[in-house]
Amino acid sequence: MYPGKRLLDLLLALLLLLLTLPLLGLSAGLAAASSGGPWLFRQRRPGLHGQLFTLFKLQTMRPGPGPDAARLTRVGRWLRATSLDELPQLWNVLRGDMSLVGPRPLLPEYLPRYSARQARRHLVRPGLTGWAQVNGRNAISWEEKFELDNYYVDHASLGLDLRILWRTLGRVLGRGGVSAAGEATMPEFRG
Repeated sequence: MYPGKRLLDLLLALLLLLLTLPLLGLSAGLAAASSGGPWLFRQRRPGLHGQLFTLFKLQTMRPGPGPDAARLTRVGRWLRATSLDELPQLWNVLRGDMSLVGPRPLLPEYLPRYSARQARRHLVRPGLTGWAQVNGRNAISWEEKFELDNYYVDHASLGLDLRILWRTLGRVLGRGGVSAAGEATMPEFRG
């Protein structure tokens, strides 16, 4: 990684958290009311070097068994489309679990399914946004996503991070690529 990345993460994450606190509070209330459960969703995810950490998001689904599409609430769909459900991950950035920019943290059950090339995504901290997110998000294939993640691992720089952060703003406002075709989120990665 480039010098100053962690400092940039800390400063921008703190600023974003302070600026979005009222919006986070409102979104948390809506998430709790619509899901019938807690407002905060916690899930273990692999980070740097595959080490597990607790990822924080706003609750967008009703708790319990069943497919994602059946459990996803209307408010949850809106929170995901606007990326407001990701705001609690600013705390993950402040804690050092994540960076603002890097490959998105996936599920731990995927770890043994990765090829050596796909596992390279864990050579950097996972990000709140990343090169794959600004180039298709969940509307691209797993293969494309992993190639874009590897591009980031190989080319990480302040310039690329600033470019990704700028393009993220357009992606969030445009609400594109939130889910794969025919899916509530993204199909399971099977290796």
